[in-house]
Amino acid sequence: MIRQPENFPEQVKDVRRQLKLSQEELAHALGVSFATVNRWENGKSAPSKLAQRQFDLFCNEQIKKGKLVRGKT
Repeated sequence: MIRQPENFPEQVKDVRRQLKLSQEELAHALGVSFATVNRWENGKSAPSKLAQRQFDLFCNEQIKKGKLVRGKT
């Protein structure tokens, strides 16, 4: 079983809130399904290593653009 990163559901919700994205829009940006983002936010599943890496890269890119503040996640 994949171990869920601590506070990952809250991180996903916070990133979406800061960027004003729907679950569907975030899913598209990450290359995953809407259902996947929904399960992450509800704590029903954990991201794979690849998905976690994609999420981290996406967040880092948004931080560099000044659109995301990491300290809140």
